[in-house]
Amino acid sequence: MEFNKYIDHTLLKPEATEAQIEKVTHEAIDNHFFSVMVNPYWVAKVHGMLKGTDVKTATVIGFPLGANTTAIKVAEAKQAIADGVDELDMVINIGEMKAGNYAAVSADITAVVKTGHEAGKLVKVIIETALLSDDEISKASELVAAAGADFVKTSTGFSTRGAAVHDIELMKAAVKGRAALKASGGIHSAAEAQAMIDAGATRLGVSASMKIIGKE
Repeated sequence: MEFNKYIDHTLLKPEATEAQIEKVTHEAIDNHFFSVMVNPYWVAKVHGMLKGTDVKTATVIGFPLGANTTAIKVAEAKQAIADGVDELDMVINIGEMKAGNYAAVSADITAVVKTGHEAGKLVKVIIETALLSDDEISKASELVAAAGADFVKTSTGFSTRGAAVHDIELMKAAVKGRAALKASGGIHSAAEAQAMIDAGATRLGVSASMKIIGKE
């Protein structure tokens, strides 16, 4: 199948250079990927490069740990919006999720979703499935959907593992169509990408995009 429009072409490595950011941006333009996903520092540059193309600019908020204060996440989102971002992928407060402090988790998500939506931006929420039990994955997905986020997303790609088909299945059952699903982290082949889509993902966060579409 054609994977291009499922792909958020991702470069989030801390050591990524400007030349590498330019390379992935050109790859996204040439291959009509859905978006380029970069750290907040690079948003303004990527937005400028993508003007007049069919590719969106995306960034991460509270990444990769999710342990920033809500005020900082909101400020980071506002900065990214000012820099021209189209989509925001925030990380939940994982510690509070593990502790069962769902009101704190929900308030954190809701604040960023509100900031994004007021500016007309799409918001995805990373629950970091690697660190959650099955029950916690289901509960976190419910919280994300209830907060009005556009997507629930599996992983940062910086934890103990990336996405699994089982994660997507749990998330899909929990959100019941109220939010879309994004699989990210550890997807390195067309077969793995297809498995995530078959399970219900409509977006893929990948750095191996060129390999997945058969150009590497």
